[in-house]
Amino acid sequence: MKTSLLAGTALAATVLTAAVLPASAADLARSYPTKAPVVAVPVFSWTGFYIGGNVGWAWLNNDLNVSPAFGIPATSLSVGDANGFTGGLQVGYNWQFVNNVVLGIEADVQWADLGSSSVAIVPYGPFAAGLTDGSLNAFGTVRARLGYAMDRFMPYVTGGLAWGTTDYGNIYGVDTSSTNWGWTIGGGVEYAFTNNWTAKIEYQYIDLEGSSYTIAPTLGSISADTQLNVVKVGINYKF
Repeated sequence: MKTSLLAGTALAATVLTAAVLPASAADLARSYPTKAPVVAVPVFSWTGFYIGGNVGWAWLNNDLNVSPAFGIPATSLSVGDANGFTGGLQVGYNWQFVNNVVLGIEADVQWADLGSSSVAIVPYGPFAAGLTDGSLNAFGTVRARLGYAMDRFMPYVTGGLAWGTTDYGNIYGVDTSSTNWGWTIGGGVEYAFTNNWTAKIEYQYIDLEGSSYTIAPTLGSISADTQLNVVKVGINYKF
C-alpha cells in the first residue's frame, strides 16, 4: 500500500514538473516592451561673451548757436544734413536669468564719412562772412542692453553713453574739431542661428551735445549739437 502511494506521488510530481518548467522557460524567454529613455533637449542660453562686426546707414544733423557778447542777438546756424554708410565692431557680454530676462553690456566703435553741405555764416564783429560745414568721421557707444529670450530669438532695448569726433570747420577764427560726448537710446532684435553665431538688426538715436567754443576774448561763444539716426545690421560670435 505504501509502495503504491509513494509511486503515485512520484508520478504526480514528475507530471507537474514537466508541465511547469516549459511554461516558466517560455516566460523567461519572452521580452516585454519598455519605454525609451527621455532625452532632454538642450535649451539655448544667451549668457556669454561675444564679439562681432556691423554695417549700416546713418543720418546726421548739425546745429550751431553763436552767442555774441554785449547783448547782440544770438545767431543759429543749421549746418545741414548728411547721410552715408557706417561700419564698425562691437564687443559685449550677456547674462540670461531663469525668467528669460537677458541683461547685457556692449561697446562699439563706428567709422563713417558723414559730411554736410557748406552753409554761409554771417559777419560777426571783426570777422567777415564765410562758409562752414559739419562732419563726423568716427563715433561709438557704451550701452546697457535689456532683452527677453524666446529661445533663440531676443528683442531688446538699449541705451547709454555716446561719443563722436565732430568738426564744424573754422568759424570766426575758432577751430571746432573735437571729440564730443552725449547719449544714445535704441532697440533691436537678435537671432541665434547656431549655438555660436547670432545676427541682429538695430536702431540707435545718438545726441552729441554740450560742446562750447570761445570765439575770442569778450566776443562770445559757439555751442554745438549733433544728432545721429543709425540703422545697422550685425553679426556676432558667442564664446
